[in-house]
Amino acid sequence: MHVVRRFALAAAAALALFAPAVAAERAIIVLDGSGSMWAQIDGKARITIARDTLSEVLATLPDDLELGFMTYGHREKGNCADIEMLVEPAPGNGAAIAAAADEINPKGMTPISDAVRLAAKDLAYTEEKATVILITDGLETCEVDPCALASDLEAKGIDFTTHVLGFGLSDEEGQQVACLAENTGGRYLSAADGDALVEALTTTVAQVAEAQPEPQPEPEPAPVSAPEPQPEFNLMPTLSLAEGGPDIADETFNIIWKWYEANADGSKGADLGTGYYSDFRETLEPGDYILEVEADHVTVAQPITISEGGVAKPHFVLNGAVLKLHPLPSEGAELDTNASTEIKLDGEYLATDYGDVNTLLPSGEVEANVTIGEGTVSRTYSLAAGDTVDEDVVVGVGIAFFSTEYTAGQKVDDDIYMEVFEAKKALDGTRQSVAYGYGGEQDFTLAEGDYVLAYELDGTEGEVPFSVRTGERTEVPLDLDAGVLAVTAPNGDYVEVFSAKEDIAGNRTSFDYGFGPEWLSTLKAGDYLVHTDKNGVVSDTEVTIKAGERFELTIKEQEAAPAKTKTKSK
Repeated sequence: MHVVRRFALAAAAALALFAPAVAAERAIIVLDGSGSMWAQIDGKARITIARDTLSEVLATLPDDLELGFMTYGHREKGNCADIEMLVEPAPGNGAAIAAAADEINPKGMTPISDAVRLAAKDLAYTEEKATVILITDGLETCEVDPCALASDLEAKGIDFTTHVLGFGLSDEEGQQVACLAENTGGRYLSAADGDALVEALTTTVAQVAEAQPEPQPEPEPAPVSAPEPQPEFNLMPTLSLAEGGPDIADETFNIIWKWYEANADGSKGADLGTGYYSDFRETLEPGDYILEVEADHVTVAQPITISEGGVAKPHFVLNGAVLKLHPLPSEGAELDTNASTEIKLDGEYLATDYGDVNTLLPSGEVEANVTIGEGTVSRTYSLAAGDTVDEDVVVGVGIAFFSTEYTAGQKVDDDIYMEVFEAKKALDGTRQSVAYGYGGEQDFTLAEGDYVLAYELDGTEGEVPFSVRTGERTEVPLDLDAGVLAVTAPNGDYVEVFSAKEDIAGNRTSFDYGFGPEWLSTLKAGDYLVHTDKNGVVSDTEVTIKAGERFELTIKEQEAAPAKTKTKSK
């Protein structure tokens, strides 16, 4: 049995057999979308195997199972914040999750810990029973300790469990992510041995599904004397946006706490631990520390002292503001989840967010450049501590769709090059390039205005003016009025196509060139001269190209004196 098939069976069994265990709760599947998912097993990409497995398994799940779907690393390289909930948990989500998986284009980092943390938060794990099923082919690459995170989630959760399916990981690598499952009472399942994995899963899930209720505890005897209550935690920090403002209790924001040894000079020493969320609580050994909180793009640190039997309650003032921007392609349109928002603070680049923006920023002069397709609008804000900006941003774009035909009814399948320019010319006669792409059918999301499309395919080129209106789709057909010239030239001859007629100076325009023995070119309908040259043996042949037709020309090997052809580049 191939490894690919074994993994498909293992993953299918893992997801399908988890169903009885999570049927009474809400669960989220987190699928690795990092660049390593393009690696192949037996000639098939890992992401393709994962898609096929999800499609097969999800089709058999019960309709009442509330299942969500999250991924990471699929939109941008090098961005540890590239985590997205693609399908919110709800009953009957199987088809939606399979479709979302088909759209994932792996390319980025592997923020395993933050993805599990955000999935747990979305499942309200501190209030309800919750399960996260992580499918990953790599290790944490974003400097967060998965073991510490798992312990924190287990401590704060009502009944939280993470199951980890390691895809193509070695035993040593698997041990580095297994703690996510082990520290939350879940299972780490390796995809390296599919048959053994299926057998183990069958046994394990059967035990979970058939588990008997825990027996009721025996009544406790009346206490003789109540001991003095001890605090559960000795570190209970709070934070607010501004001095005197309310404490932050919104888990929308990415809040990370870190504590360090305090050096004699008051600077940070060794890194001792990490915690999460606005309601972070911890118990530390008595002593002096530096406690730091990072809330989205704001970082604040202060010294703290933990005393024997006491509870430290330091308060952190972020001196920050909330920025909420909702990118819309046009007035009244739905939110564009593919929009990007570049944020600058006091003129310096700070971050790029995608889709709906809801983030904490330091106070100051903020510039937000919101981009949908090739359209961009800028907003500037003077943000003071405690401010909140919440507004729709209408970028004002439409779609131009181009479909190419040799002639009516004959589509072009080749990668024709298209480039969009602004219609207005500069003083030197040039135009500003806006976007480009390859393919017989292409669409461009553009700001409202007038444009020119320049296209080129082999020896055929041209320009088409068009206009785009906000919120509208403009379809622009490209009729090349062209055919195909197929030249068979012996011994790899040099082939060049010229205009049939010379200009007034005796020159001919060159349209395309290449080498035999088989050479193709797309040319506009008309008359041409096909020139071949092999070691000084030349041949000139006149041909007529008709729109939508293929002209096949075979150049016979012959001896001839070198011919002189004057040329003029197109």
